[in-house]
Amino acid sequence: MESIRALAKNHVLGNPTRLAIMLYLLPRERTLFRDLLSVLEVTPGNLDSHLKALERAGYVKVYKVIADRPRTAVKITEKGAEETAEYMRALKDALSAAISPQG
Repeated sequence: MESIRALAKNHVLGNPTRLAIMLYLLPRERTLFRDLLSVLEVTPGNLDSHLKALERAGYVKVYKVIADRPRTAVKITEKGAEETAEYMRALKDALSAAISPQG
């Protein structure tokens, strides 16, 4: 029951697109905006909205990279990595509790 409460409390990661962003960033630490667009197959405006919600929560940092041309990059924060891992643990615990025999 505690794992279900933990899942319900996290309104940021409860959104499938934001969770997908975090799961994509977790092993990479950073990526370009255009790469997220390609992987998630969402519109630029939709992705921007989700990234703003994640940035307000302190889960990611969005910044500009100047190379051959300006690009937008996204980096997962320590808080974002920790809370995503905790959210996934709670999800696993809730799933285990739901499918285990009630004996």
